[in-house]
Amino acid sequence: MDQPENRTRARTMVAGFAWNALGRGLPLLLALALTPLLIQQLGVERWGLFTLALALVGVFGVFDFGVGQALTRAVSERIGTGRAGEAAGLVGAALVALAGFSLVLAGLLWLVVPMLVERVLNVPPALQPQAVAGMRVLAAAAPLVVLNAALWGVLAAYQRFRDANLVTIPVNIFYYLGPVLVLLVWDDLMAVMLTLVAVRLANTVSYLLLLRRLVREVLGTRLRLALVLPLLRLGGWMTFSGVLTQALLYADRFLIGALLTLAAVAYYATPLDLVLRVWMLPVAVAQTLLPAFASAYAAQPGETAALLRRGGLMVLGLVLPVGLLLAAGGQEILALWLGPDFAAGGGMVLRILGVGIVFSCVAFVPNALLDAIGRPDATARFSLAQAVLYLPLATLMLLAFGIEGAAVAWTLRCLVDCIGKLWLAARLYPAAGEAVRRLRPVLAAAAGGLALMPLVAGHAAMAALGLAVMAVFVVLAFRALDREERAGLRGALRHPRLLLRAGS
Repeated sequence: MDQPENRTRARTMVAGFAWNALGRGLPLLLALALTPLLIQQLGVERWGLFTLALALVGVFGVFDFGVGQALTRAVSERIGTGRAGEAAGLVGAALVALAGFSLVLAGLLWLVVPMLVERVLNVPPALQPQAVAGMRVLAAAAPLVVLNAALWGVLAAYQRFRDANLVTIPVNIFYYLGPVLVLLVWDDLMAVMLTLVAVRLANTVSYLLLLRRLVREVLGTRLRLALVLPLLRLGGWMTFSGVLTQALLYADRFLIGALLTLAAVAYYATPLDLVLRVWMLPVAVAQTLLPAFASAYAAQPGETAALLRRGGLMVLGLVLPVGLLLAAGGQEILALWLGPDFAAGGGMVLRILGVGIVFSCVAFVPNALLDAIGRPDATARFSLAQAVLYLPLATLMLLAFGIEGAAVAWTLRCLVDCIGKLWLAARLYPAAGEAVRRLRPVLAAAAGGLALMPLVAGHAAMAALGLAVMAVFVVLAFRALDREERAGLRGALRHPRLLLRAGS
């Protein structure tokens, strides 16, 4: 995959998406299946501590300061411009800097754990020794989480999605299965934490083995920490944009809690958490597109624009059926999952959010292009502008129409986010303008159909509208493809197994 012309092939893109989706989806399914068993083994209080520990591990990932994604972009750009030999010095400097910072972070965490357990968290006295010992063990995972994010970024730059996910899937499976097994022989919270650290360490070792040739080059290259500064600058904007996005996701819950009731929070937040699971699909696509965009944008603007168009169509094709299903059957889905009372309170919310999630997913594609061309600052500023406008709008809609009004505000923000990022992509990378123009009719048809769906009554009418929207999408999406792309699509549909062999 080191040849620039091979890095943007459709087969490589589809294979990368498939492996990334498998890498995220299979462990998620296992986690859902094992959660009841873990709750039974740990008990409610220790389960609460376990979930806090998982959240703490997730927070560690923020402290790579976006260097993982920045590495993907920087190494991919060097491969695309024939400077792949510079990757070793860049990767070595990044890993050393991240390792040093994360070790300091782990030490600070180890020191504050007793105060966290005894004064901040409401941990029963009998559980406090287990909690302190277990969370101090977990502090050792901080450097591993940060280094794994950087090593994944390097593997993504080389488009080794097949290899990376083949080692990551079993590791992530044991992230959930390991605690279940260890509790059978050692019923202690520290045993669970040791298992999580061991799994993270196995992940680090597996990534290093996959990159062993590059590791040898890194060890033979003089260390230049100054190379980290551009990565930190770029990664800092990426992190800032991500933090703003997360803040916008959770702001409406706090508004509802402050202005309405905790029951209203539950009826709103549960459907929102459900629709956000759909993000697994566009994240898998964006992870695949970022290295291809970064390699091609300077020397192959036409192919880069085509990737933007194909990526947008792929994401829309994947999530539009899900959005239509949620917009049509939100109340029935909640009734089957959580019962009729919850469906009565949050069913319409889920239907409205089902519209917005489609455009939230499509926005990942132009976002990946903006990151690849080195302009995450534009997306960060755009997210800040959204926050300034969205929070007052959400408050007004909430006061006027309740949680359904908040859902409408969220959906409108998702639509603005998608349109705005496509506009930014075309403005900051002019070659993308034609791709955006060809995506407009497809997006407009999807928006119209989705907007009508929550207003339609009756299952027969909903089914007819959903089928009509999908038929129009297929026709318009096919017209948006070039002749060669249509031929390639037919070939891929005839021989889907060949796609998974690519991207290794």
